[in-house]
Amino acid sequence: MEQRELKAIVEGLLFVAGDEGIQVKQIAHVLEINIEEAELLLEELQADYNEGGRGFQLVRYANVYQLATRKEHALYYKKLVNTPTSASLSQAALETLAIIVYRQPITRAEIEEVRGVKTEKALQTLISRLLIKEVGRAEGTGRPILYGTTKEFLDSFGLQTLEELPPLPDQVEGEQEADLFFDSLRELPAE
Repeated sequence: MEQRELKAIVEGLLFVAGDEGIQVKQIAHVLEINIEEAELLLEELQADYNEGGRGFQLVRYANVYQLATRKEHALYYKKLVNTPTSASLSQAALETLAIIVYRQPITRAEIEEVRGVKTEKALQTLISRLLIKEVGRAEGTGRPILYGTTKEFLDSFGLQTLEELPPLPDQVEGEQEADLFFDSLRELPAE
């Protein structure tokens, strides 16, 4: 394998390792090269980032290498973090989320039965926002996907566990379920 391809693989490994970083010996093991060759690849990659005026840099902390942003760009990162997100959830997504919250694990067909309309787009939105995920497959014909909430859902709504959700009154469905759920969240104390 040529040097350029090896550096590209190392770059990918650094990206996949994320905040955890990766040790030279791990890179050497994965690429099936010796530690000296791995160190040389890291040095070359570090030089590439420094000379190329890139938004990343390769840093080494306690024998672990990781990709990091450049401190001279910190002002822009701060602006991004402080920019309010304009994309809120649609009423359909909110209703779908409330149904999943209270009835999980639940299939798309069961959600559509409660709402009375298709929910494919709402489910895609909720999955892309990491509020719900596939939690398994139902028994029976076709083994449909079961949906449930995520840790990110709990974090987004300031909940520690699902047990903190208020109980639903009997005979509540669809939009009423969503209204009750989101009204109850407004009553939670701010942290």
